[in-house]
Amino acid sequence: MAAAIALSGRGRGLSTPNPNVGCLFVRDGHVVGRGWTQKGGRPHAEAQALEQAMDRAHGATAYVTLEPCFHLSPRGPRCADLMARAGVRRVVIALRDPDPRTDGQGAQWLRDHGVIVEMGLMADEAARAMSGFVLRQTLGRPHVTLKLGLSLDGRIALADGRSRWITGPDARAHAHVERARHDAILVGGGTLRADGPRLDVRLPGLEDRAPRRLLLTRGDPPAGWEKIGAPEEIAALDRVDHLLVEGGAGTAAAFLRADLVDRLLFYRAPVIIGEGLAGIGDIGLADLAAAHGRWRSCDTRMLGADRLEVYERTRSA
Repeated sequence: MAAAIALSGRGRGLSTPNPNVGCLFVRDGHVVGRGWTQKGGRPHAEAQALEQAMDRAHGATAYVTLEPCFHLSPRGPRCADLMARAGVRRVVIALRDPDPRTDGQGAQWLRDHGVIVEMGLMADEAARAMSGFVLRQTLGRPHVTLKLGLSLDGRIALADGRSRWITGPDARAHAHVERARHDAILVGGGTLRADGPRLDVRLPGLEDRAPRRLLLTRGDPPAGWEKIGAPEEIAALDRVDHLLVEGGAGTAAAFLRADLVDRLLFYRAPVIIGEGLAGIGDIGLADLAAAHGRWRSCDTRMLGADRLEVYERTRSA
């Protein structure tokens, strides 16, 4: 299942509006088919893995990160039906599909056709890998990552606004990988005016994965940009399940005030700026006690001389 979850990451930022699912078929201890949801959502991971496995899928065990789809679609057959007709012996599912069109029906269809079904293996990890789809289904909005390049003392620029470059090339390359994993990137008007960001993916082999460009502004956006008037408007974005917010301080604060940030990416360089521009503006915090218990550290690593810190928002639901 861990391998299937890793495969699902290949479709993140490409498969929307469908979830980025990963699937493996194993027979006699050997992987005979593997797949992940392709660009635009088709083919599904299970269909791709079945095409690779061919007749070796008969009697095999499938490991899939999301319950196989059950709803009828003009874009392709139901994966639950495909797997049953292929003679798959056992299906191990990480996460039950929150989409009401499937939601338990895919698993039941498989059971009704004599397939052994197990559900819940590594469910939390699978939900994290498909976080955009899960949040869209449960909260009706995209998963939001806030990314900031910071000095040790939390500054994103000198006092005069100059910010190139606080972090080094390894951290910047990692940030471009993150861009490739998102459907859209958002910045504020101040960042656009000060930096003129291209917001593309400048890594060999990933140049075609540049996300849509969004601007948080009250005015009209320039050509090639889409306007967002307030953080809450992200819920209405079509085909955006993973949103990357790249600042600046006012935009970061606006999303934090609205409690719409699910993940923090802090690239912290070993420099001290002192009197410079703060990374995050006023978030409306009135009581220090309210700041505790909201964020969980989930990853820390070195990227050259810089340190990446990753935090996830802790939520009760």
